[in-house]
Formats: sequence, structure tokens, C-alpha cells
Amino acid sequence: MMKLVGRSRYARIIASLVTALIGGILFKLLHLPVPWLLGPMLAVLVGSNLMEDRYEWPQQFRSIGMVIVGYTIGLSMTLTALRQMSHQLPYMLLMTVLLLLLCSGIAYINSRLSGIDYNSALLGSIPGGLTQVISLAEETEGINLLAVMITQVIRLIMIIVIIPLLVFSPFFAHGHGDTTAAIPSTIATATHSSNPLIMLLFAVVCIAGAFLGKRIHLPTPLLLGPVIATATLQLLGITGMALPGWIINTAQLLIGVNVGLMLKPGRMEHKFRTISIAIGCGLLLVVGAWGLSLLLVYVQSVSGATALLSLAPGGMDQMGIIAHEIGADLAIVAGYQLFRTFFIMFAIPPLVRLLFRIQKKKKTIKQGEIV
Repeated sequence: MMKLVGRSRYARIIASLVTALIGGILFKLLHLPVPWLLGPMLAVLVGSNLMEDRYEWPQQFRSIGMVIVGYTIGLSMTLTALRQMSHQLPYMLLMTVLLLLLCSGIAYINSRLSGIDYNSALLGSIPGGLTQVISLAEETEGINLLAVMITQVIRLIMIIVIIPLLVFSPFFAHGHGDTTAAIPSTIATATHSSNPLIMLLFAVVCIAGAFLGKRIHLPTPLLLGPVIATATLQLLGITGMALPGWIINTAQLLIGVNVGLMLKPGRMEHKFRTISIAIGCGLLLVVGAWGLSLLLVYVQSVSGATALLSLAPGGMDQMGIIAHEIGADLAIVAGYQLFRTFFIMFAIPPLVRLLFRIQKKKKTIKQGEIV
């Protein structure tokens, strides 16, 4: 009997893996954004909802993926990156706060029009990395994870499609600024050395960081723990190794399958209205980022393209590639994107949870007064 159960469980895990690989390959062939996260996520989402009880995914797989992603993010926190950011710190903080306030307003509109609770709409609107935001949503009580994912995915696709069209359009004068002093991307910051002792050191420290993060109740500990651990070693002068692309893709797949299995579209009401409103909110976010870029141009005397790419709520790597192609100031673009990434990772989770606790306390008090 135990053998049959074991085989059945292994069969469900294999079914999840095969479905995820099909989704990832399909998204890759179609040149869709973050194919090895979104492809497996959506493929397993469809498969698991069409054939219930045929899919399974151990939580340990998701944990491994989170630690790997945390390591890659931590690699970007180098001494050079911090020095570059310090020169623009007041403006980075101002623009990041204004962008987050804009997202809070958009979340309110989304909540009022779609009927989604404000907390879920807020997490769906936060312009952080898709992995980080979904991880935060998973760990926050009472969040509509499907609504968060739909809003985040639509935002990501719209940013990746619309921002390049804007910056390559005649509306922006493309400069030919010096890009040699740029803050490198996550992959570029690391050495390509394969010293096994260095690799082992980072692996042990990242795993220890994840366990310690859970022990001291860090927000998204499996992600933030390795980020802090990796960054600490980097600042001590120990340079981490750039991971091969297939490892990063595997980490995204491990996370994507887990999220796909958690989502139950049948429980969402008014699907068409929710998606339509998410598209409208995505457009508002692009327009708002454009407006903030005009303010940055005024206060910093940078080009319009540089300002827009610095504030666009997309990925640092994608915006950095576009900045390099059009001759924008890559140091400023990468610096603003990197600052927002870490600000959202460190500051937003505790602030969001504090806000949710206050809301819950007020709701409890009101219910007590009614009784």
C-alpha cells in the first residue's frame, strides 16, 4: 500500500515537472517575458485545474528556488553599486516613494472598481520583482493570490512591451552618454570563476541565511536571508560566482510550479472585469511613471529616456539592456532600479504587514462595537 502511495506521489510530481517544462519551452519559443517563471506557472495552473489531484510539488523545491534567486539578487549589492547609488540617494528615495504612492492610489482604484480587497490590490500594484511580491503574498494572511498574480503579470507584460516602444519613439532624444561607469547587472557583477571552495562557502552561507531568516521572522526569509548573506560576503571582498542561466531558469521553474498549484481561478468572481481593470491600472502606472520621469528630468537634467528607464517599474536587467542600446546613462538607470528593488525588498514587507495588522485591529474594534 505504501509503495502505491509513493509511486502515486512521484507520478504527480513528474506530471507537474513535465507540464512545467512544456510551459517554459512554449513561452521561450514565443519570446514572452520571464518564460521560466510564467510558463510553468500558467501551464501547471491550467493542468491542475483541468485534472484535479494529478499534480503535486514539494515545498522543499520552492524553497531551493527561493534561495537561488536570493543569491543572484545579493550578487548585485557590491561596493561599487552602493557608491553609485549614494550619489543619487535623495532623488532615488524621493522618486521611489512617489512611485509607491502612485501605486497605492492605483490599487485603491482597482479595489473600488473590481471588488478585490484593497490589501490584495495593493500587493498586485507594488512594482517589485514578480518572485518577491508573489512570495510576500503567499506568506500574508487573507490575500487573494490569484488577483495579485494576474495584476502583477499584466503589469510586467505591459511594461516590457510599452516602455521599449516609448523610448525608441521620436518623443525621446537618444543621447550617447558614457555607459562604461554603469552599475553592472546581477549577472555581470559576479566573477565567472568556478572555485569550488567559494561556491561551497556561498551555498552554506545562503542556506544558513535562509534558516536564520525564518528563525528571526524576516519578511520572505527564504529570499531575504540569502540576499543579506550574499551581500555581506560581497562587501567583505569575497566575490560570488555568476550562476549559469539554466540554474536561474530552474529556480524560476521551481517557484512557478508552486504558485501555479496554489491558484484556483474557479474561486475568482468577475474574471473578465478583473483582467480588464488590471490592464487599465497597468496603463495608469506607465503614464504615472512617465510623469515622474518628467519631474526627474527637471530636477536632475538627465535625458527623458534615462529618466523613464530609471523609473519604469520593470526589471533592472531589461531596462539596463534598453538603456545600453539607446545610449542612455546606464549608471543612473541601473542605480535607480537597484535602489527600488532593495527598498521594496527590505522596507515594503514590514510596512505592508503593519498596515494589514492596523486594518485588522480596526475591523475587530468595529465588530466589537456593533455587537
